[in-house]
Amino acid sequence: MARRTVAVIGGGGSGVLVAREVLRCTGDRVVLVEPGEPGGGVAYGAAKPWHVLNSRAGAMSADPDDPAHFARWAGAGADAFLPRPLYGRYLRAVLHEAVAAHPGRFQHCRARATAVAAGRVHLDTGAVVRADQVVLATGSPAGAQPAAVPPALRPHPGYVPDPWLPGALEAIPGDVPVLLIGAGLTAIDVALTLTAGGPGAAGGARTAPVVAVSRRGLLPLGHTASAARPLKPALDGCARLRDVIRVVRAAAGAAADWRAVVDGLRPDLDRLWAALTPAEQDAFLRHLARPWECHRHRMAPEVATKITALRAGGAFVVRAGGLRGLVAGAGGGLIAELADGPRRFGAVVNCSGPGRLPAAADPLVRTLLDAGLARTGPHGLGLDIDDAGRLRDRAGAPGGIWLIGPLRRGAQWETTAMPEIRTQARRLATTPAGEASRFGNTPDDMASAFPQLTGALTGI
Repeated sequence: MARRTVAVIGGGGSGVLVAREVLRCTGDRVVLVEPGEPGGGVAYGAAKPWHVLNSRAGAMSADPDDPAHFARWAGAGADAFLPRPLYGRYLRAVLHEAVAAHPGRFQHCRARATAVAAGRVHLDTGAVVRADQVVLATGSPAGAQPAAVPPALRPHPGYVPDPWLPGALEAIPGDVPVLLIGAGLTAIDVALTLTAGGPGAAGGARTAPVVAVSRRGLLPLGHTASAARPLKPALDGCARLRDVIRVVRAAAGAAADWRAVVDGLRPDLDRLWAALTPAEQDAFLRHLARPWECHRHRMAPEVATKITALRAGGAFVVRAGGLRGLVAGAGGGLIAELADGPRRFGAVVNCSGPGRLPAAADPLVRTLLDAGLARTGPHGLGLDIDDAGRLRDRAGAPGGIWLIGPLRRGAQWETTAMPEIRTQARRLATTPAGEASRFGNTPDDMASAFPQLTGALTGI
């Protein structure tokens, strides 16, 4: 039987995991479409040495059959919070291992996908990859652009629209106050970089404060040094959002550590989310999502200790009330209108979380939406999918493009962390071929599969 070809678009964590599972669980060929090195992405490719994982090593295995794989590879305990660049190296290592174990079935195409149509992935090089199955693994939507920042002000040299762009923070001097728009984990990462006083932080030691502003002024909470055993609250009979809230609050109040209850909810979160009415989902997003995220996505203990020290010393300040306006200062810098009045900052950094679709769609996703091959999912949090993970087209019918990772948000809720993504990867790899939408005949050899890619493909 001729081998099928699976094109995986995106080489971050999601792309590496699904490519690895296809190699290990099937006889299919894999073409990874990624301009950079696999295993990087925003989470691991742009991380500095002081950026550690927000989850314990014991939760970060790439292998759904071996939860301790990463901790063992790193020579660390299950409770360790390890550097993110190390995890990027781990992802590359597990992909290399799978490629070596299945020779002749993997190609890395160093290009960007610009369109997908009729079983063809079009690249920015002008080449085309023909595939029987396409998996979209491009990560989260772009960061939201705050409404209080006028579009005309976004090119201002003092405004940083994306802190993860190479060199985005390096030009900020240490002697000017900096405003961070947002108080989530991105703001924590940026605050650590700006106060590091080493490579990557301009001007050496910081002498002016970093101020994070958000509507509620809530920071992520911290992990404990050792994980508590998860406690699953009794959710039987919880038919409405208010019922779930009541039970979870009672369970957290009775537990020795509320974290155990939050972690115990994790296996049920997608089911609970799907059971809510659209109105209840919207109410959750407006009123409860931020407090939930603070409890669910926590800081590593050493990061929480560092942030506490920075706040105690006045180097890091958190303010509630949000950003109400931003204008260019007559004498330089930017004037931010905060809840307690205007204040001048030498730089303003956008640390908002992922934006809503379609506004926050990357160019490829926007092309898919415009072509009717995809549609936005519930509340614009991601793209719409069927139960198997296939993109629904404009009319709601599942097509031949599969989705993995954060862009499932909305259709699912818990879809941004490694345990869920590795399960998605396994399921995509082991879905019976008859369930995949096929695009004509499969080429019998690698050369005929990729006739226009000579010189553009490199094995790893």
